[in-house]
Amino acid sequence: MAATFQDILVDYPAERVMRITLNRPARMNAYTTRMCEELVAALETYLRDDAYGALILTGAGKGFCSGGDVSGEDEHRSDLMKAQLSHGREMRDGMHRVILKLAQTDKPVIAALNGAAVAGGLTLALSCDMRLAADTAKLGDTSGRFGLLPDEGGAWLFPRAMGFDKALKMTLLGEVYGAATARELGLVTEVVPAGELEAEALSLASRLAKGAPLAMRLAKQMMLRGRDMTLEQSLGDAAMAVMIANPSEDVREGVKAFFEKRAPAFKGR
Repeated sequence: MAATFQDILVDYPAERVMRITLNRPARMNAYTTRMCEELVAALETYLRDDAYGALILTGAGKGFCSGGDVSGEDEHRSDLMKAQLSHGREMRDGMHRVILKLAQTDKPVIAALNGAAVAGGLTLALSCDMRLAADTAKLGDTSGRFGLLPDEGGAWLFPRAMGFDKALKMTLLGEVYGAATARELGLVTEVVPAGELEAEALSLASRLAKGAPLAMRLAKQMMLRGRDMTLEQSLGDAAMAVMIANPSEDVREGVKAFFEKRAPAFKGR
């Protein structure tokens, strides 16, 4: 990637694996206008470039993301906040674009939660497909403690992850949970020892990156669309998808590799 970023780091720790690291550790990776712009650009590269089959999103230092930066150091945001009606525009042009870009990404995205993922940081984590959390991580919605709202998408994502009653309780009381409790509530996919988080996330990403690209992208699209479909509509969607996947070279390669007792070499076509 040719672009140079200030608030995020982008690297490629394994074959076909891209990693984005939120890089404002002194502020627990609180997002800024610039960070949102950089995240959208990096996610667009991942979405469009077939060289990458899996993405890890993580944070530098001791936190994943503590939500929006309320310190006043984000000059663009501070100027914008002087006008009340501009608050909505700031959200639409900022973190909302990131959340929607993640929703449009039909390749797997893993959140490696190295520390606190709260408020907008929790929303960001839940916008990823899978969440591996260090056993020391904390998750919750602290927005109400500042008189703020779950406005980055949390009002939609939280109830779908943990149920309406638990989501409302978390938001209204500003609750934050340890990793094990967060897993029980449905906010986390797996909990791993903090010292093993990077290796576990990389192992999962590498496994995903070796999968059949066409089938994986179609499967994710089907599941995303299926959330708003009836069973009959979802079955119709599946019938359309198999007309793309079943005649592909990847399916022929997968069957051949099975009978030859070897790993398949998928090419995404």
